[in-house]
Parts: sequence; structure tokens; C-alpha cells
Amino acid sequence: MNKKQLRALLALNTVLLLALAAVALAPGAAAQSGRARAEYAMVAGQVQGREESVIYLVDTANQEMVALIWDRQRNNLMPIGKRNLIQDAAQPMGGGR
Repeated sequence: MNKKQLRALLALNTVLLLALAAVALAPGAAAQSGRARAEYAMVAGQVQGREESVIYLVDTANQEMVALIWDRQRNNLMPIGKRNLIQDAAQPMGGGR
């Protein structure tokens, strides 16, 4: 290997090392920092007034729940409700029936 090839190889390695350092040291995306990685639990149940079963999907890491029902006409899951469990837990209990 001659000196010209060695210099070119060293220059290429330096550029690659700088690119690797820039990627490794760059801050993460701002949108990802405010929300924890989701962990899900799923439970099937019934809703009064409907024949179809409902799927309750709970994100335990972010304390959110969504209720989904299967729409036979469109052949997909449709959300029918969403709750923030942290806000629900902070509210005082009502008088009930």
C-alpha cells in the first residue's frame, strides 16, 4: 500500500469516526422524552346496550385506557372511549346510586 492510499484510508476512517460520534452524542427526539414506553394489558368485556364484546386496552406505563369494539361492516376495530386513569384516580368518589 502506498502513501497516497494510506492517507485516503486514514481520512475516510476519520470522517467515519466523526460521523459515528455525531450520531452517538446527538440528543434524542424531543417528542420521545415526555412519554414512557408503553406496556399493555388487554381485557375483554361487555357494555350494556351492545351485543358485541368490547376490548379494554390499558397502557400501564402511561396510565391510559381505550375501549375498542369490532365494527363488522367496516371490518376493523373502532375506538368507543378513552380515559386517562391518573385523572380518574385523582377525582373524588361520587355518591353512587
